[in-house]
Amino acid sequence: MIIYDFAIVGAGIAGASLSAELADHASVLVLEGEDQPGYHATGRSAAFWEECYGGPEIVPLTLASGPYLREHGFLTNRGALYIGREEDRAQLDEFERRFSGTGASFERLDQAGLEARLPGLQPAWRDAIWEPACADINVSALHAHYLKLGKARGVDLEVRARLVSATRSDEQWDLRTADGEYFKAKTLVNAAGAWADGIAEMAGARPIGITPLRRTVVQIRTNPAPPDTLPLVLDINGDFYFKPEAGRLWLSPHDETPSDPCDAAPEELDVALALDRFTNVCNWYIEAVEHRWAGLRSFASDRLPVYGYDPQCPGFAWFAGQGGYGIQTSPAAARLAAQLLLGRERDEMTRSIDAVRYSPQRFV
Repeated sequence: MIIYDFAIVGAGIAGASLSAELADHASVLVLEGEDQPGYHATGRSAAFWEECYGGPEIVPLTLASGPYLREHGFLTNRGALYIGREEDRAQLDEFERRFSGTGASFERLDQAGLEARLPGLQPAWRDAIWEPACADINVSALHAHYLKLGKARGVDLEVRARLVSATRSDEQWDLRTADGEYFKAKTLVNAAGAWADGIAEMAGARPIGITPLRRTVVQIRTNPAPPDTLPLVLDINGDFYFKPEAGRLWLSPHDETPSDPCDAAPEELDVALALDRFTNVCNWYIEAVEHRWAGLRSFASDRLPVYGYDPQCPGFAWFAGQGGYGIQTSPAAARLAAQLLLGRERDEMTRSIDAVRYSPQRFV
C-alpha cells in the first residue's frame, strides 16, 4: 500500500491549489467527499479579485497572488467602487486610513466621479473610493488549472471519498472513507472548508472555532441592463455588493448567517433583503430574479486564514478559514502553505508575507 507524504481533505480551491504546490516535492492524495471537486464554496463564488477585500491583513496574500492570476489569464479588469452617503463619510475616511500603506491602490471620488462610473445612482449616494485594479476571476478555469497541474505532477484525487476515520500510529495516518476505502499518509492536511473543525475532531486535534457563514447571491434582470463596464459596487458599511455578469446583475445582501456545514441554500428573507437594498441604490427597474444561490464562507474567530502544522497534534496541518477570499489569494496562500509544510525557503511570491499571523499557533 502507498504511504503518501500528504493526504489533503477537500478538493475545492484550497485543496486543489495546495496539492499542486506540494506535488513537485512530495506524494499527495486528495480526498473529496462530493461527486466533483469544488461543489461547495468554490463553485458558488461571486468571482472577483479586489485588493482590499478581507482587510489589511489579507492584502499581502491578495497582492502576491495578482501577478500569477494575471499572467495565467484568470483576471479581467473591472474596477471597484466602495460607495457611501453623507452620513458614511467617516467610514470612507476610516477605509483610507486602514489601507494606507498596504500597497493597495485606491482614490477618493466626489459625487461627479461616482456618478460617471455608476449610472442611475440615487442622489443620496455622494461619496466613493475607487479601486482601479479590481478584476473578475475566472474561478472555474483557475480551479481546473490547479487540478490539471496537480494531476500532471502526480496527485491522486479520490472523489466520493468522504473521510469517516483518521487515526495515527507509528507516525502515519490510517484513513478510511465512507465507501470503505483505506489510505495511509504521513501528514493529514485539513482543507475541508466549512467542515474543517469536524475533520480536526475526527483526527484528535483541537477545533479552533472555524465558523461557516452563509452568503446569498441573486442574479437579476434589470431595465436598463447593467453596462458591461460597470464596476463592482460595494457598500462601505458592508450591506450589499453587486456586479454585472453577461447582461445581468449579481447582487448580494452581504449576509453572514452562522450555519452548520451543509449544502447551503438561499433563504427568501435574504433574497428580499438584497432586492430592497438595491432599490435604494439605483433607480433601475428589477424585471425578474432569474437565479439565486448561497455558499458557506468559513472564518476563524479573528477572520484570518489558518496555515501550517498544528502545534499540539503531530502530523496534522491546517489550510482553512479562508472566508470569502480563498480564491483571490489562492496562488500565494498555496505556495506559502506548501513551503511551510515542506520546510522549504520562501520564493519571490511569498517572501514578503508574514506567515506568523496565519499560524495555528495563535490559538494555543
